[in-house]
Amino acid sequence: MSSRSYSLLGLWPVVNRWKYLVAGAAALALIISVIVSLMMPNIYKSTAVFYPTNPNTTDPDRIVSDGGKLELGGRAEDLDRVITIGESQTLAELIIKRFDLHKHYKTGKAGDDLADQAALDEFNGNFTIVHNDRDAIEVNFLDRDKILAARVANAIVAAIDSINQQLTFENRRTIINLYQGRKEFLEREYSAAHDSLLAGRRRYGIYGMENESRYLGRAIIETETKLRQAEGEGNTSKAAGLRKALRGLTQADGGNFLNLENYVKGTDRMATVYARFADIQGRLIGARNAYETAKLGISGKISSIYSVQKAFPATKKTAPVRWLIVVSSVVVTLALSIIFITLLELYRGNLSVGRPGSEPQY
Repeated sequence: MSSRSYSLLGLWPVVNRWKYLVAGAAALALIISVIVSLMMPNIYKSTAVFYPTNPNTTDPDRIVSDGGKLELGGRAEDLDRVITIGESQTLAELIIKRFDLHKHYKTGKAGDDLADQAALDEFNGNFTIVHNDRDAIEVNFLDRDKILAARVANAIVAAIDSINQQLTFENRRTIINLYQGRKEFLEREYSAAHDSLLAGRRRYGIYGMENESRYLGRAIIETETKLRQAEGEGNTSKAAGLRKALRGLTQADGGNFLNLENYVKGTDRMATVYARFADIQGRLIGARNAYETAKLGISGKISSIYSVQKAFPATKKTAPVRWLIVVSSVVVTLALSIIFITLLELYRGNLSVGRPGSEPQY
């Protein structure tokens, strides 16, 4: 006995025998799908587009000190860093708390583990951040409220920018503390060197005047010349006075505040004090400039992204596609109905598929 062959055209008699049931199922699917699709809320999508900048060019210290320029960061590491920040749970929790999405999603009270997880899952389902084919970052957010969707998308971009800046903010704060410590140390050293300089000037009578050595040398020569003249003239009293004056000009115990012995000793010792004082003074000026530059840099916030397009409320819904839902429901119902009645016919043992047979018993 030869085996029986089957074909799709052979199903038509079966469908024809069950046509009222199939038509009823399709009509019911049509009505239910229309009602369900009309009850589904409209979903709107808002999109923000931006480019990440190179973090080296957004460092305020470099911009203030070196006059750097902002450069777009098309590097893979810049894109990956921004996407990683966007997909982080820290950012999600920040946005959920800011817009009170627990209440908006009706997940429960914030602080409850199940409510928090439900809000986080709902947020992640509505939020996407992708790297497009033009090396830009797209932030998309879906929501029933088109205004809220735009606000959330823009807030996500701002949060990414803020977190991206914070990556180097703490390091810059540490650096400015180092600058401040160095400045304060040099200020103490400068004060000590200045006191040493004043003490040396008082002790040796050296105040940095250019004509001190000239005055002292001229006075000694003139006094010694007059002494020799007085001795030659035999004027002993005048010679004694000049000898005493010469002793005061040349020896430390001669009574003169400015004398050759102290001046020579003082210039040797004061040379080191002057050199140290000048060195500390120059370093202190540099430290103050560096501290002021760093303080100015850390107080200013420079965006780490370049926004191409801010998110705006959508003018057209993204979902649901109601006609597609209705058509899909009817088609699926028809297919399942045909499969069901075919299996039922085979189960009853009616193998004469494609030939007239008995009508189905309801």
